[in-house]
Amino acid sequence: MAKGMKLPGNIGDIMKQAQQLQDELKKAQEEAKKMTVEASAGGGMVKVVVNGSLEIVSLEIAPEVVNVEDIEMLQDLIIAACNEALERMQEETAKAMRQVAGGLDIPGL
Repeated sequence: MAKGMKLPGNIGDIMKQAQQLQDELKKAQEEAKKMTVEASAGGGMVKVVVNGSLEIVSLEIAPEVVNVEDIEMLQDLIIAACNEALERMQEETAKAMRQVAGGLDIPGL
């Protein structure tokens, strides 16, 4: 668009609102990166904390669940706890984005 050229009608307002929404979504994404969620498996024997960037920031394994005779069970517990934490974080992030979008149906949120 040429410099100084005004958009006809309300298109300028719509563009301004779209930019504001984009800025708010970006801010919400940054805030979401600071969130953490915890999930556990095996009755709390394995605990995982995930941040909003979907990074595992903490993993706790109760000593009594470590059995060299049954490593597969421990692996399954770790995978279950990690998947649960990742799913929870994705849900929390999506909820935060939907709040910012004000109910708009934006693909990917």
